[in-house]
Amino acid sequence: MATTSPTTAATAAVMGEAEAAAVHFTLLDYMLFVLMLVVSLGIGIVSAFKNRHNVSTQEYLVGNRKMSPVAVGLSLLGGWVSAVSILGNATEVYFYGTQLVTSLLGCIPASILVVTVILPLLYELRIISINEYIELRYNSATLRKLMTLCVLFTNYFFMGVCLYTPSLALTTVTSLPSWTATLIMGSVCTIYITIGGVKAVVYTDVMQTLLMFGGVLAVVVTCCQDLGGLGNVWTIAQRGGRISFFDMNTSIFERHTFLSTFVLGFYVFLNNVGFNPIMFQRFAAVSTVQSAVRLSVFFLFGMAALWIVFFLSGLVAYASYADCDPLTAGLIQKPDQIIPFLVTDRLSRFSGLVGIFVAAVYSGVLSTVSSCANSVACVFWEDFLKPRPYFSKFSDAKATNVVKLISAVSGVVAIMLGLLVEEMGNIFVVAYSVCGAVVGPMTGVYLTGIFAPWVTVKGATMGFFVSLVFNLWVVIGKLARGGGSPSMLPLSTAGCLAPLMNTTLPDVLPTTSYITTLLNTTATAVASETLDEGTVYDISYCYLGIAGVVITMVVSTLTSLLAGPTKPDSLRKGVVSPTCLKVYTWVWSRLHGHQDDDKRKEARHLSV
Repeated sequence: MATTSPTTAATAAVMGEAEAAAVHFTLLDYMLFVLMLVVSLGIGIVSAFKNRHNVSTQEYLVGNRKMSPVAVGLSLLGGWVSAVSILGNATEVYFYGTQLVTSLLGCIPASILVVTVILPLLYELRIISINEYIELRYNSATLRKLMTLCVLFTNYFFMGVCLYTPSLALTTVTSLPSWTATLIMGSVCTIYITIGGVKAVVYTDVMQTLLMFGGVLAVVVTCCQDLGGLGNVWTIAQRGGRISFFDMNTSIFERHTFLSTFVLGFYVFLNNVGFNPIMFQRFAAVSTVQSAVRLSVFFLFGMAALWIVFFLSGLVAYASYADCDPLTAGLIQKPDQIIPFLVTDRLSRFSGLVGIFVAAVYSGVLSTVSSCANSVACVFWEDFLKPRPYFSKFSDAKATNVVKLISAVSGVVAIMLGLLVEEMGNIFVVAYSVCGAVVGPMTGVYLTGIFAPWVTVKGATMGFFVSLVFNLWVVIGKLARGGGSPSMLPLSTAGCLAPLMNTTLPDVLPTTSYITTLLNTTATAVASETLDEGTVYDISYCYLGIAGVVITMVVSTLTSLLAGPTKPDSLRKGVVSPTCLKVYTWVWSRLHGHQDDDKRKEARHLSV
């Protein structure tokens, strides 16, 4: 098997096929891809049929809190790991190396915080929408609605980008236009979430998660065999400078270092598992808090396994094209096309494997978008409509129909935004970046509520807006200032055949690597990094999310202390960390105990 110059034979096969290179789907590939869509629809129909006599919003949104922990665990993975992760992680490793892998280490301390404090506290409140916590903790319906609006905006834009992004894969291997792929995926997803509710979402997620993992793993294993084994892949990647895990540079301006990726992993896990409405809806669907905690641990290991497979796909892609990079050779138009190109170039000889890969990518689409749309319906109903007197009087059947309508509308909006991505280009990226700047401050509001019992609603609101202004300043400043993309690691075309250098594949409409990196890490990130260092705009995107959290907590604390902190006995039971409340109560009694004694003595004196 070829191990030193693996590209020559494959690239020779590409020559003379440029006109047909975009159409690699065989009949079997189409059958496998369509089968995935049919099964997804079928699960939704079956779920709707089985629950036709049990009509309630509790059943539709959280499965009456009696869903299988195994199914919910796989749904957690499928709902969070999108097609953007499948393509984006591999692209990152291919062009920039493996340093991002160490973000998984940062997830470990975050998971400890989630399973020991955050998740048990939120679960025991028996809420469905995580935004209910805001009203319980801060006693403010206004702040709750503000958080809900932020959730809706970020989720709608996220769904739009997720629908459009994987058109990369389908337009690379078929002649299907990207708008058609977006419309088909969005329609299928909208139908089964509307009729089947959370059970349809969870059980389709199970199938789609397994397909995601299996499809990408098949690509990795097949390519490793062609390259002489994983050891050869590692050797080639190491020779090309792709292997890097412990860059101990402490500069905050360096894009990826051990410290920056560790911080990023901590923030991403804390935000996505601790305070994400989609995740919390899944945790609320199981019967006990112990099951919810075990799900969080399962998610940590499952996410690590999936991400490692995705990273490995980037390594095998580099090993396959170490001496003939398709981007430099003009075979692909954008970096994000590297994995779809690898599949069509190296694996189309295996009947059905291309179809399995594309089905895996689109499983990521369906699982993520369906989870988002179902969560949006939950949040919209629980936070906006249900508290209103008119809707609070609805019967379960009528309320469920309203939630189904919201689900359908959410799907349609996601389709429209997915179609707009192609047309709006950078305008859409700007809009999504601005919406994404909200995520860090939101996480700060939740975290402050749990661990800072002295913070008032005024303090939390002030902290949120100050942090939001900072994030918007950085994001918009980076976009307005522009600058170069991160420097890619060395690429070679030494092994390319001469005629190949003038050959290009038919142009497709890929997403930009900007969006891929943005979604694959944190919503507040901007992947475009300037080459100059020294200003706030040059700080690595890895720090922006946690910066938003820290600013929210610091400003909310200072504001509350200056304006008058919350009294310990005015807090609802169970809304703050018991340990933090105990310490705060002790401090409060020491600071205010003498004042209270003086007031009691004065009152007794006046009564005498």
